[in-house]
Amino acid sequence: MADTNPSQSPSSVEESTDSLDSRTRDAVTDGLVDLLKPAVEEIDDRVKTVRDSQVELRQQIDCLADDLKKIAEQQAVPVDLEPYVKKLNNSRRRVMLVNNILQNVQERLTKLYNNVSKETARRKTLLDSPSPGPPH
Repeated sequence: MADTNPSQSPSSVEESTDSLDSRTRDAVTDGLVDLLKPAVEEIDDRVKTVRDSQVELRQQIDCLADDLKKIAEQQAVPVDLEPYVKKLNNSRRRVMLVNNILQNVQERLTKLYNNVSKETARRKTLLDSPSPGPPH
């Protein structure tokens, strides 16, 4: 016959074990959230910075391509500028592609950050709310 505490029924022992497991899971979850949240925020900030620089680069490429076209139209240049304009346009297209990829990454990071924040708030609400006592 197994030793049992007479003041605790087997179901209350299971409930306290479940409660302890739940607290352990919550503590691990909170620890992971606290660990990941700054990294996600930093990555998000860096992605924003790269996107801004990509937009600026694209604008500079557009200006340079326009200037080269104007020069080619206004003057007879000994050098054919069309291949350079094409290269600039290809570079611009690649910059836009990278910018789209960065935008997708940023959207995913924002969703992840929002999910982490919601989960943290939910866990805190569960931890802060008074837990019902064992049934009598």
